[in-house]
Amino acid sequence: MKDTASGWCLPAVGIPQTTVVSGAWVGSCEQAHAPLSSRCTRTSSHLTITVVCMTTVAYLGPAGTFTEQALLQFAARGCFGSANDFTTLPVDSPNAALAAVAGGQATHAVVAIENSVDGAVTSTFDALHNHPTVQIIGETAIDIAFTIMARQPIDPATITTFATHPVAHRQVASWLAQHAPNATFLPATSNAAAAHLVAEGKADAAAAPPRAAELTGLVPLAEGIADVAGARTRFVLCTTATTPAPPTALDRTSVEFVLPNTPGSLVGALQEFATRGVDLTCIESRPTRESLGTYRFHADLIGHITDPEVSAALAALYNHCTTIRFLGSWSITEASPTTSRTQPNQQQPQPIDHNTQTGDQWVASLLQ
Repeated sequence: MKDTASGWCLPAVGIPQTTVVSGAWVGSCEQAHAPLSSRCTRTSSHLTITVVCMTTVAYLGPAGTFTEQALLQFAARGCFGSANDFTTLPVDSPNAALAAVAGGQATHAVVAIENSVDGAVTSTFDALHNHPTVQIIGETAIDIAFTIMARQPIDPATITTFATHPVAHRQVASWLAQHAPNATFLPATSNAAAAHLVAEGKADAAAAPPRAAELTGLVPLAEGIADVAGARTRFVLCTTATTPAPPTALDRTSVEFVLPNTPGSLVGALQEFATRGVDLTCIESRPTRESLGTYRFHADLIGHITDPEVSAALAALYNHCTTIRFLGSWSITEASPTTSRTQPNQQQPQPIDHNTQTGDQWVASLLQ
């Protein structure tokens, strides 16, 4: 069957295809607190109206990507209600996936955020920044190993064009240097898209998940390829901004913030976590794109925003920042949060006015 939003063919694997209705409003919305799987959303002007009447999940497509595998893991946990009570919307980038949520074309998005070999997926951090009404509500991780595939059995040494995603290319570089030294890299928007390039005769071979070979009819040349054994990628589940689910046995919290460009500002901000014993597991800097030398920071920490030490650390961090945005608190155990339970918060991040709101008041507002 064919996904009308992208033109990609989707296999019959128990994932319903995306349904988009355009041209007229076909019904009234359910109350805002209804489950996302039963909510209708009007997202565009009176001339063209998109209606999402069940859970629709945007992901990096086409079918056969590692992101799709992560999506299926979330589905198996019941994150979308009934395992088959959702549709999929394949897109070509993390930004497009989160834009679909922000724009109402999807209720959820699954995006890669961290790889144990390459580190942070910076395009996802940028996408989160670009769409301030989107929030993280869950995560999962999958093992990463690639199948090298071609249209027919060939000697890898004869490969002249090799397609894959740029991140994957770095993870199979040693195999290529040894077995296909003459191959020219052809970047693809995803590993599964690379498999389609091979199937269409636009590349000789590709590195992609095994399922991509099954879907495109390609022949495996080598399997289980990874320059670093045991590589894993972490994926997050996003939806419109909502009050976090209650804390579990193990949670993660994420924030984005900007500090004044003064000596010691970053040290002072991070000290707020250290003095309270909060485990800061990751901090990434991304340019604000306003001028050279100006950056925003993304920080992940272990704990839930309702944990006293986390709440206190975030309140203290607030007092250091020029802007700050809460990206979510979610379970990192096997049980994942399911769906948004409150109305989306459509407010854009604004410069902090420390005269009108304290850090404690900011944290309290996130829990209302």
